[in-house]
Amino acid sequence: MAFPKPRLGFIGTGTITEAIVTGLVSGEEPAPEIIVSPRSAKTAAHLAALSSQVTVAADNQHVLDAADMLFLAVRPDVAEEVVRALRFRPGQQVVSLIATIDHATLREMIGVPVNLVRAVPLPFVASRSGVTTIFPPDPDVEAFFSSLGTAVACKTIEEFDVLAAASALMGSYFGIMDHVVGWMQSNGLPQESARKYLAQHFLSLSTVAFRNPLTPLVDLRHEYSTKGGLNEQMFAQFQDSGGLDALSCALDVVLARIQAR
Repeated sequence: MAFPKPRLGFIGTGTITEAIVTGLVSGEEPAPEIIVSPRSAKTAAHLAALSSQVTVAADNQHVLDAADMLFLAVRPDVAEEVVRALRFRPGQQVVSLIATIDHATLREMIGVPVNLVRAVPLPFVASRSGVTTIFPPDPDVEAFFSSLGTAVACKTIEEFDVLAAASALMGSYFGIMDHVVGWMQSNGLPQESARKYLAQHFLSLSTVAFRNPLTPLVDLRHEYSTKGGLNEQMFAQFQDSGGLDALSCALDVVLARIQAR
């Protein structure tokens, strides 16, 4: 016997909401009923145009009232104003995508007992290839994000915070790519060729790591670094120049910001 899918409500129509909804409506199976808030009207209208299952609500309270599973996807600087203005149902399933506001603070803002789960989905959920961390573990929320890629349920808030800090490497990844492509251009390689080569090169390396989860990364580094060769020299120079220390420092600073809340 088939059971009806829960109605999904999104308060906040920014990049992450757009990615989640895009992923939901792009699958082969029928999409659930989705209600999005009217803020960011252009994005809301775009999402409604993707599927007849997506409806733009009159206001945030309408989203909340209609949703079985409610997603809070507003910016941290406006979260308190938005959340305190809403009237939640006791026991309602609420998924917070606001990375820098903890459970205790959110519960105080909400004001009634709800089933609250925090999640950090990445933009790749749009193509159903994203990895999403959730805390605390919740079978319904884990199943939801598993349908959009991979869900990692954290047993402790410390695990969740560490993964949230690591997720902040996206900009750095593209920044490093941009720097290397620029260096390649300065040495005579056309930008298009440099970018195409580097993107595929990094993709291949990530695929190796993904397909060999039990192989220590240090072993992979040695396997892909000939003794006395260029790869060994590159890593040694990067390490000796403080590259690893700078990376650790950046991760520590971001984690401290997350934990300060």
